Amino acid sequence: MDLKRLSSGSPFEELAAYSRAVVDDLYIHVSGTVGPDPETGAMPEDPAEQARNILRLLATVLAAEGADFSHVVRNRVFLTDASDVMAVAAVLRDYFADCRPANTTLINGIPAPGAKVEIEITARRPAA
Repeated sequence: MDLKRLSSGSPFEELAAYSRAVVDDLYIHVSGTVGPDPETGAMPEDPAEQARNILRLLATVLAAEGADFSHVVRNRVFLTDASDVMAVAAVLRDYFADCRPANTTLINGIPAPGAKVEIEITARRPAA
């Protein structure tokens, strides 16, 4: 099996020895991603906006491999506050209503300053 490792260029990838995504013969595995503003790099206060930023970034990773959200089979959502579940769920519904991947949502700490949401996904590679 050949593995393709994708990098975003983040210094944390080197520091923690991980890849933004790893693509194998069948799947695209995307690491946990937080949602700073793509223009400014500032972390929005609103968890729904963080989730939208994350999903826009994940869309670019999927597109680079010829995939989209319809190929996602699993997502994991990490939140720092249980009261944000419904706001983030509404954003997820905007992206996943038509494909409904398996999902796990956990409440825990996130090491990125200001991050309230982190999402990781696994997508099935499109047939060649």
